[in-house]
Amino acid sequence: MSNDKTKLILANTNEQGTDALNIQSLIYVFRDKQVMLDSDLAYLYKVETGYLNRAVKRNISRFPEDFCFQLTIEEYAILKCQIGIASSESANGYGGRRTRPYVFTEQGISMLASVLHSDVAVSVSIRIMRAFVELRHFISGNALLFERISSVELRQLEYQKEVDEKFEKVFEYISDHQEASQKVFFNGQIYDAFSLISSLIKKASTDIILIDGYVDTGTLDLLSKKRSGVGVSVYTSQHGCRLTNAEVTAFNAQYPALSVSYTSVFHDRFLILDHRKGYHIGASIKDAGGKCFAISKLEDSQIIQDIINRLSHSN
Repeated sequence: MSNDKTKLILANTNEQGTDALNIQSLIYVFRDKQVMLDSDLAYLYKVETGYLNRAVKRNISRFPEDFCFQLTIEEYAILKCQIGIASSESANGYGGRRTRPYVFTEQGISMLASVLHSDVAVSVSIRIMRAFVELRHFISGNALLFERISSVELRQLEYQKEVDEKFEKVFEYISDHQEASQKVFFNGQIYDAFSLISSLIKKASTDIILIDGYVDTGTLDLLSKKRSGVGVSVYTSQHGCRLTNAEVTAFNAQYPALSVSYTSVFHDRFLILDHRKGYHIGASIKDAGGKCFAISKLEDSQIIQDIINRLSHSN
């Protein structure tokens, strides 16, 4: 059961006295034990935190780990997130601290009264023991309520997870379908055409197939926009290819891996991403925006597969 949840319910309960409620607000749960901070105990005992801890160390045999233990770095971080320990300690008159706090269980608090040797320590320890008892009674009497709260929180977490998964699917769908099925570019729209083709190339996750009868270094400029690790297969015509072996080698040295093959069976240009998304392009991508041309998305997956299959029989 979370400590802040217990505090919230106690704060709205009028069955305990004011003194008991004030002490109960200083009780936390760590390692499945109800504990109090050394600084809070020092404040109640009207001594300095250092004095209290020195008294404990002088009598360390009386404080086994189930009586007193120091919070770990992770536990201290959780505590600071819950209550803002620096401001709390400042309010108690002890300022900020550089060391992780020690915490005391109910038995450890009882033992403190015997090592501090003061009437204040005895009377305060009695009040604290009563607060622990009343807190246990309250938790025991409201066990069903806490179970219901935990059940509600669990359902909320499950619902939030389902909602997040649905949103991820929606965003993925939007990402896959955000471009228009057709786009026309007029002469002079060189940047717009370059930008759209670049954005399509960036969508590929595994591989890119480009069928274009005319390719040159301008084609490579666009293909360099691909993601790292995405392979590129270019199918072009022998008389339309303006790429040298040196240029292909230089491209592969920085943006692996590109292969160039020759085919004479295609007239139109196609861009296929990950073997499942296809686009018909009305002009060689090296000339994008130079003249009026259109880009159309291929909606029929069978057409895309037919194009890929035809490439295996091209010469």
